[in-house]
Amino acid sequence: MKLHLVDGTYELFRSFYGAPKRRNGDGREIGATRGLILSLCALLREDGVTHVAIAFDSVVESFRNQVFEGYKSGEGIDPELHGQFPLVEQAARALGLVVWPMVEFEADDALATAAARFNRAREVDQVVLCTPDKDLAQCVRGNRVVCFDRRKGLFLDEAGVHKKFGVAPTSMPDYLGLVGDAADGIPGLKGWGAKSASTVLAKFPTIEEIPEDAGDWDLKVRSADKLAETLRGQREEALLYRQLAILRTDVPLREELEELEWVGAHRQEMEEVCQELGDPRLADRPHRWRA
Repeated sequence: MKLHLVDGTYELFRSFYGAPKRRNGDGREIGATRGLILSLCALLREDGVTHVAIAFDSVVESFRNQVFEGYKSGEGIDPELHGQFPLVEQAARALGLVVWPMVEFEADDALATAAARFNRAREVDQVVLCTPDKDLAQCVRGNRVVCFDRRKGLFLDEAGVHKKFGVAPTSMPDYLGLVGDAADGIPGLKGWGAKSASTVLAKFPTIEEIPEDAGDWDLKVRSADKLAETLRGQREEALLYRQLAILRTDVPLREELEELEWVGAHRQEMEEVCQELGDPRLADRPHRWRA
C-alpha cells in the first residue's frame, strides 16, 4: 500500500492564494480552509489513497529561529491567512485525518520523520510526500519515497531529483546551503547559483568535501576561483545554512502505521466545521463516514 503524507501548510497557502476568497456570516475570511477541504476530499477519493497524515506549522517559528536570526518567521503573513491556521487543523481532523500540528519543529520535519520511519515498514510499498517543496527532496529514496506535486500532477523520484537539481537527494541540504532558499530565509553564498552548486556537488557531495582551491576541482565552472574564494571565507556560514536545511527525523510522532488508515470523516465534527464556515452543504463532500 501507499502512504500519503501531506504538507498541510503548503496546501493552506496554495488555497489562500489560489482559491476564491469567501467570508462566513461573521465576516471572517475562510476561503482557504474551504479550498483545502475540497482539495483533501479530492485526494481521498483517488485510487490507492488509503493511509494518510497531514502536517501543519501551528506557528511559523521553530527551533531553527534560535539557531539563525534571519530564518523565516510569521512576520508579513497576511492576517486573514494566519487567522485560518487553527480552523484548517480542525477541518482536517473533522475529515478523519491524522493531524500533526508542529510548534517546536516544522511540518517538513514531521513529514521527514514519518517518511523515514514508515519507509521501513514491510506493508508500505511507497511513501508519497504530497508537496513541491524542494526541502523534502532530501527524503526521496529510489522510487520508494517520492515527492508529488498535486497541482502539476508530477512525481519526483530519485532520478527525478538528479534531473531537476543535478544532485543526489542526500546532497540537497548542501545544495540549499550554497544556493540558499528564500522561502525559508536561508541566504546561501553570494555567487553560488543552481548550476555551479549542482556541478560541484555532483563530484563533491558535501560542503566539507569541496577543495578550497578551485584548481583541485577539475571541473568547468564559471568563475570557479571566485566561488572557491567565497567558500573559503564563508564555509562556516555555508555549514550553518546546511544545518538549517537538514530536516529532522526524530519528531515524536505517536501514531503507528495502522492508525494512519483513513476510514472516513467524523460527521458531527464535519457539520460543525462547515457550519462555522457558513457552508453547511460542504459537509456532503466526504464520500465515507466513520461508523
